[in-house]
Amino acid sequence: MTGFSLNQMYTDLPERFYAPVTPAPVTAAPRLIALNTRLAQSLGLDAAWLASPEGVAMLAGQVMPAGVTPVALAYAGHQFGQFVPQLGDGRALLLGDVTDASGRVREIQLKGSGRTAFSRRGDGRAALGPVLREYVVSEAMAALGVPTTRALAAVRTGETVYRETALPGAVITRVAASHIRVGTFQFFAARQDHAGLKLLADYAIHRHHPQAAQADAPYGALLECIITAQATLIARWMHLGFIHGVMNTDNMAVSGETLDYGPCAFMEQYDPATVFSFIDEKGRYAYARQPTMALWNLTRLAEAMLPLLAEDEDKAVERAQEALARFEPEFQALYLKGLRGKLGLSTEQAEDAALIRGLLEGMQAHKLDFTQTFRSLSHQDAMHPESVQQEGTPLQMLSDWLPAWRQRLAQEPEQSSQARVVTMQQVNPLYIPRNHLVEEMIVQAVTQDDYSAFEALLAVTAHPYDDQPGRERYAEPAQPHQQVRHTFCGT
Repeated sequence: MTGFSLNQMYTDLPERFYAPVTPAPVTAAPRLIALNTRLAQSLGLDAAWLASPEGVAMLAGQVMPAGVTPVALAYAGHQFGQFVPQLGDGRALLLGDVTDASGRVREIQLKGSGRTAFSRRGDGRAALGPVLREYVVSEAMAALGVPTTRALAAVRTGETVYRETALPGAVITRVAASHIRVGTFQFFAARQDHAGLKLLADYAIHRHHPQAAQADAPYGALLECIITAQATLIARWMHLGFIHGVMNTDNMAVSGETLDYGPCAFMEQYDPATVFSFIDEKGRYAYARQPTMALWNLTRLAEAMLPLLAEDEDKAVERAQEALARFEPEFQALYLKGLRGKLGLSTEQAEDAALIRGLLEGMQAHKLDFTQTFRSLSHQDAMHPESVQQEGTPLQMLSDWLPAWRQRLAQEPEQSSQARVVTMQQVNPLYIPRNHLVEEMIVQAVTQDDYSAFEALLAVTAHPYDDQPGRERYAEPAQPHQQVRHTFCGT
């Protein structure tokens, strides 16, 4: 096989870190649904070869490149607060890694390619709908500037998978900085495998946070780096109304990338308690609880890393607590900075938090769309009272709050209205992958084998901050009959 060359850095670690897998070939003829040509080129991959019959066979897990033995990674995790000492990749295969055009190492993984040693009672396959959801949402997140795994390709296997009903099978090829999770550290900690824990930490430092190696206490510095990366990531989610839906410790990457797009969704009507995941019955991972749950997960990471932080347990706990205390102030500073930018504010004032709180309370009271409201504030005419007369618009509904915002804008360094509009529109998207549009494209693909809605949604969300005449419906919230109230894990 030619056209595809990989390194396998993770398999330089001992075999207890992973389980080699012989892929279970699909019996039907796989078909390429989508290939991210631009991403392939940035990874130094031959897009033409990937689209060839040989390439598609590899993307479906049928045939592996010469010299590549795919592996399923071992990890543990807290799932909705309950610890499971062994999870692992039950439907994913790590093929290896490449170095991209920027010199960054990126892992390539197949998801949905069949059973592994960690599949338990599952079939290791993925259904088409969740594969398309992950493809669209992960690429939209990348376009929005959020650290995320990427989608390289989607293949329809031609086989049927069985969930509540028979569904077409598919495989997504995912690209990530790595697939090391908080749960990976927990896996070794649960076994009191301190040697394995140290090897993992050294690998994470080398791979993601090399600056930690220069610190007096490298493992404490690693923990701090991961905390900062997560504070940054969660702040970006909150700025966009994104709800991950299943923030278990096995779904938190130490790289700081968004990992695993299962029951994810973007909030429309602003409500801090918004939950979409069908299995999150108690709202553990509701929109407003995401920072709290990130800190909860990081606390589990710190617990797993205690043997690395100090030989004396009390000193290790003290070091962990010092590191964890950084999360809240770092997150709040990043969160407020981002919201200031969304409001066109470049300076800081003590009253800004109250101004932002007033806006969010008004949005909640009037059931305003999160994305649409911030984009409306980016409109040039929104700076002037006469612009809010149109009945029912977000600005008209916020007429009691707008004077305080304008007063605050007047205290900013002098800037033309047009320059402020441009700056605000660079951080307030017009287009997100709205739930009803995602559902619409999934139904069309699954029931009609028609990918036109999928391709259109990909094209629109690739440029989320730009006006796109003729595509206005993609910026509109769902009508009552279109609303999607529940999302599901499924890949």
